[in-house]
Amino acid sequence: MFLVYVLYSENFDKIYIGMTSNLEQRLLSHNELSKKGWTIKFRPWKIVYKESFKSKQEALKREKELKSFRGREFIRNQILGKIS
Repeated sequence: MFLVYVLYSENFDKIYIGMTSNLEQRLLSHNELSKKGWTIKFRPWKIVYKESFKSKQEALKREKELKSFRGREFIRNQILGKIS
């Protein structure tokens, strides 16, 4: 199973969209283990959304959709709007 996930950094009002087969390990990497990369600058991250897919291809397609302008608009309005 593959997951597309959305992380949110409240401190910096940043969104990160990714795909993984191990969400727990990936979140740990974003928040603690990684020593380089974009996400280390905006810690801490919390999971605000996730979707499951049977295939990697389906997950990659959805990740790409969420990274588009409309996808980010959906995240800001539908997901983060409910959290605020």
